Parts: sequence; C-alpha cells; structure tokens
Amino acid sequence: MTKNIHRRSFLSKAALTGLTGTAFLSNYGTTLSAAVDKMPTHSNPSSLKITDVKCGYVRGALYVKIYTNQDVVGCGEAVDAIHGTYHLVKRLGGQIKGENPLNPNRLAEQLRKGAFFGGAQSGVFVAVLTAIETALWDITGKVFGVPVYQLLGGKFRDKIRVYCDTALYTATNPSPQDYAEAARGAVDRGYTAVKFDVDDGGDPNKYDRFNWTAGPAEIDRMYNAIAAVREEVGKGIDICVDMHGRYDFVTGVKMAQMYEDLDLMWLEEPIPADNPNLYQKLTQQTSTPICTGENVYLAYGFVNLLTEGGADIIMPDIQKAGGLGEAQRIANLSNLFYVPFSPHMVASFLGAMASCHVCASVPNFQIMEWQIYMDTDQMWQDIVTYDGERTVDGFIALSEKPGIGVEINEEGMRKYAVKDIPFFE
Repeated sequence: MTKNIHRRSFLSKAALTGLTGTAFLSNYGTTLSAAVDKMPTHSNPSSLKITDVKCGYVRGALYVKIYTNQDVVGCGEAVDAIHGTYHLVKRLGGQIKGENPLNPNRLAEQLRKGAFFGGAQSGVFVAVLTAIETALWDITGKVFGVPVYQLLGGKFRDKIRVYCDTALYTATNPSPQDYAEAARGAVDRGYTAVKFDVDDGGDPNKYDRFNWTAGPAEIDRMYNAIAAVREEVGKGIDICVDMHGRYDFVTGVKMAQMYEDLDLMWLEEPIPADNPNLYQKLTQQTSTPICTGENVYLAYGFVNLLTEGGADIIMPDIQKAGGLGEAQRIANLSNLFYVPFSPHMVASFLGAMASCHVCASVPNFQIMEWQIYMDTDQMWQDIVTYDGERTVDGFIALSEKPGIGVEINEEGMRKYAVKDIPFFE
C-alpha cells in the first residue's frame, strides 16, 4: 500500500519532539534531512507495479515512458531500427504490466526469450526492447535513490570523453579546406577528438552507385580530406573516419593502408559488419585500427567478431543493441579480449546520459560519440529536461541524480513529434 505521509515531514517532526538542546537539534536535523533527501519517497519497493507503457516518436528516435502504481516514471530511448514499431511497444508493454519493474535484467530476458520466433535476435525488436529496458533501469535508480551506474556495479570514472562528429556530410561536396575548417571549429569548442564521414554515394567519380569498388579519384578525395584535417589539428587531436560500410573488401584494405600515415584513432566500418571473417582479414592487413559494431545486436552478435580478431575497437549503439545491461555485457566481453569499448551515439541527451552510465561502469571504455548539431540545434535542448552543462571541454559529466538523471520533456517534444503516430497515449 502506498504511504501518503511524506518521510521528511514525518521524521522532522519526530526529531523535534524527541530531542532537546538547540545545538544538537540543529546538527541532528541537518544530517537527518540530508539523509532523508536521499531516501526513496515511495512505499515498499516490493509492492511496486508497472501500470502502463507509453511512447512517442521524434525523427529517428523512439521515446518510452513506463508508469507505476507509485507515480515513479522511467524513461528510455531507442534509435534507427524503430520505424513502424508503435504496436510492438504496446505489445511488449502489455506483457510486463503488473510486473515489478525493479528487475530490469529478468524482464528484458523474459521479453526477449518470449519472442524467440518473433524476431528477438536483432533489428526492430531489440531496438524497442532497448528503450523499455533502459526505462526499467531509470525506475530502479529512482526508487532506490541512486544513479544507474551504481546499480551497474559502480563507476571507474566521473566524466565521459566524447568525440565530435562534425556532421560535415559528403553530400554537400566539401573540399579538403572545408574539412580542415570543420575540424578546427570542433577543436576550438574544446573537443579533443573529431570524426568525419568520407563515403559518398553521389560522388561523380564513382563508376556507379551499386559498384562498391572505389576508383582512384574517389580514393584521392577520401584521403585528401582527412590529410587536410591532420595538417590543421596536428598530432595532439584524435581523428576518426567513417565509411559507413559502403565499400568492398579491396577498397577497405586500400583506404586503411593509405590512412596509416595519418595516425587515425580508427577507421570505422569500411566494409559491412555482417562478415566477421572478412574483418579479421582486414585487421591483419593494416596498422590502422578498425572499428565496427553500431549495427550489431546483443552480446551474441559480438562473440564471433571478437573471437576472430575482427575488430580493434567495438562501437555498439547502446540505444539499439539490447539495453544498458546488455551494453555492459558487451563491454565486459570485449574487455576479455583487451578491445576498447567506444559506443556509437546518435540519441538525445537522455540516450547520451544513459550511455554514460554504462561507459562509467566498465574498465575498457575509450570514447563515446557526440554530434555537433546537439550543441546548436534547439530541438535537442527542447525534448529533454536537464539542468546542467551537456559537454565541457569534450567531456560529459556523469549525472549523480537517481536513475538516468535526464527526463523526457513531453511538451517540448510535441512540436517535433512524428505525425499520425499516437504521442504518449
């Protein structure tokens, strides 16, 4: 049964009634109030139940809220593989109504194994599961009055280093000088690592859009752009290059070898990530670190990649790989192979901070993605509520608030909501 008496009011009255002495009362009351502030303000956690699961969609992201009988609400986010999933959210939500939400691992496993023949291995199912699982962790942290990282076993670090994806897309036909200026802009904003995309399906030098072999002119374009970046920022800044898995093995090897003299932090997915054996061959033919994993789902998906030596760095997307618990399992698995964990991240600040809790909880975290438009586009400020700085000098400070520490702002989100889909109904 929910208790309607506010704990702080009750305990404060008890302290005033049972104690005498002004100095002692003052010290005792301060200590007691501070302790009570950290205590859950709701009833016995064992009686907590899920009452509803609702969702809203903004651009390429799904936002989930899980409601309980004690007015504790959890928030979660998923990206990319979420289009057309409204009814899947409602179906999975219906399956956990009445359950105690303080068992995120068990409930996530219950949903996943319950859909063994229903697509639970990857794709949209796992992405939706991710948002729900994340919201369960958020509730659990709020109920016990601790940040999510504490539930994951504690933290190795207080702040999370991020690299700045400059969003300088090749579709705008940038010159090497444009790349250099974009890199300088990011560095001047305090970032110590930058990333650029170099793939371009519309490159006029391509033989055709379906032939994934890059010709000499296209290869020169991709190399010259990053060479200009290195010349501009010098050796003290890390550079990441993304090819979005849009080239064949021959081109992937050639670009990796050409980039060796530029000392990249990594070359990201020069070929599709669905063939671990080819990634093993690729890593053996270059000293450029090879990074992959944003489209790999669950810890199972990383087993062959890691055992075959197919990745120097892994980058699961924590907003679609299976949830916060699953992301930690992926990181711990990669740690057994001494492979750095550098998550892909294109979510809002809700997803970013959720990812930060995982990054803080594992020893082999390297760096996390951050999009430069999140610094400038008003939408990313409007759709969530957070009262601190988002990035400072290329780092995100880990939230110490109970749960994730970031809330969905429904009113701010409403004007960006995808049309013709129910919005938190």
